This record gives sequence, C-alpha cells and structure tokens, in this order.
Amino acid sequence: MVEELVTAGVALASVGAVYLVAAARVVKQYERGVVLRLGRLASEVRGPGFTMIVPGIDRMRKVNMQIVTMPVPAQEGITRDNVTVRVDAVVYFKVVDAADAVIRVEDYRFAVSQMAQTSLRSIIGKSELDDLLSNREKLNQGLELMMDSPAIGWGVTVDRVEIKDVSLPETMKRSMARQAEATRDRRARVINADAELQASKKLAEAAEAMSDQPAALQLRLLQTVVAVAAEKNSTLVLPFPVELLRFLERSGLQAQAETAAAEAERGAARRPAGPAKPGVSRAAVEGGEGGAPPPELEDLPDAEDLS
Repeated sequence: MVEELVTAGVALASVGAVYLVAAARVVKQYERGVVLRLGRLASEVRGPGFTMIVPGIDRMRKVNMQIVTMPVPAQEGITRDNVTVRVDAVVYFKVVDAADAVIRVEDYRFAVSQMAQTSLRSIIGKSELDDLLSNREKLNQGLELMMDSPAIGWGVTVDRVEIKDVSLPETMKRSMARQAEATRDRRARVINADAELQASKKLAEAAEAMSDQPAALQLRLLQTVVAVAAEKNSTLVLPFPVELLRFLERSGLQAQAETAAAEAERGAARRPAGPAKPGVSRAAVEGGEGGAPPPELEDLPDAEDLS
C-alpha cells in the first residue's frame, strides 16, 4: 500500500514537473509575449518576466520591442530631370503594439523592407538630382512620412530614415566636375577683375598725388630697385619712367638738328670764291682790300725787270 502511494506520488510529481516545464515561459525585458489560445488572441499581452501558459492549448509568440536597423538595398531609378542614379538607405523602426505586429501582418520585418524599397524608388522619381545630392534632410523626412503612415496599422513606427549614398554614372561625374571647374574659374576671373579695378583706382590716385611732386616718382623708382635687389637675384631689371624716355628722345632729336645745322655752316664756309670782277687789279685780289701783297710775295721782282 505504501509502495503504491509512493509510486503514485512520484508519478504525480513527474507529471507536475513535465507540465511546469512545458507551461513555463520567460519573457525578456525588451520582449513582449502574444498568446494565442486555441487560435484566438488572448486579452492580455504578457510582459517581461516569468509567465505560464496552458501546454497544447496556448501558443505564445515573443515580439522584440527594440529599435531595428534595416539596410535598404540600392534602388536604381530615373530622377525627374532624367538622370539615372542608384540610391541606398537605412531604416530605423520599432514595434509599439506587439499584438498588431503579430495579427495584422504576416512578417512585419519583410513588410517594412518592401515598403522602404518602394518608397525609395518613388522618392527618386519625384526628386531632381540636385535635391538628392544637397537636400537629403528634406527627402529623409518625406521617406519617413511615406513609410510611417501604413506602418502604424501594423503596430510598427518608423523612427528614422537616412539616405546613405547616391551613385552616379561616370559620365555624369565628369560633367559635374567640369561644371564645378568652370564655375570656380568664372568666380576667380571675376575676383581678379574686381581686384584689378580697385588697384587701378588706387594707382590713379597715387599717380595724381605723385604728379604734384616730381621727386616722388624718383623715390618710388628707388624703392622698387631696393625691393628687387633684396631678393638676391643675379639679374637686376631697372625700370625707366616713360617721361624720362620721352625727355631723352626729345634731347636726341634736338642734338641731331643742331649737328645738321653746324655741318651746313661748315660746308658753306669751305665753298671756293668766284672769278674776279673786271677793273680789279691782281694786287687787289692778292692783297686784299689795302692792295698790299702778302709777305711771301714781297721779294719777287717786278714785271719791268723781267722784260
């Protein structure tokens, strides 16, 4: 009798232990337990901790309530300005209602992934290339709104959507590089022209100030020579003012004119005298106005003695 009682007690304890193992469940802090009893949703969602279900009748599904990071595969599309691009993104979402996430959608992760891809392709078609490259914050907000509206009915809320990368064709990259280079070149030329304009105004004011004092121009020339010589160059370039060159040119022309006039006067002085006029004696020709012969002719005999 005692043995039978002991055997029954052991069997009952074994059944109780098996039942306890089959019915015991542990829900973690970041999870919630959704219990389906005979296929119907139980009224209460099990919180974190130890809980019991009826084995064979109840089926409990644990739902993760943490924020899930899901990468969106790269989607290729044509923008509104007819440029083919590839865009990939990342979605941050979490479950706010465990019962809806189990009952209303078969696989909420797969559903969110497909919805993210569809929304991303839609955003690509509605946007221009410049918006994809420089106005991503606005596009991220648009993606979040597009995904959050249907996800609320699944017990899921989209926390954030970020566009990670925009891939462009190589030809488009080269075109954008040339455009940026041309824009920077134009900006540099405009800045250079503006600097030249300001410098010309300052130089005009300086020239006007130096014109009142001619020595200021010479001092400026000497300062330029000192600045060039300070570099220890082997060749020294000495600039000449234009006014100095003009002065030298005028001086040269004047000297040439004076030389030509002097040569003309010397040529006129060397020209031989013409024949003697009738009635003028030889003595007058040879002796000049006084009729006296020159000293070298005084010793010659007269014409009567020679006859």
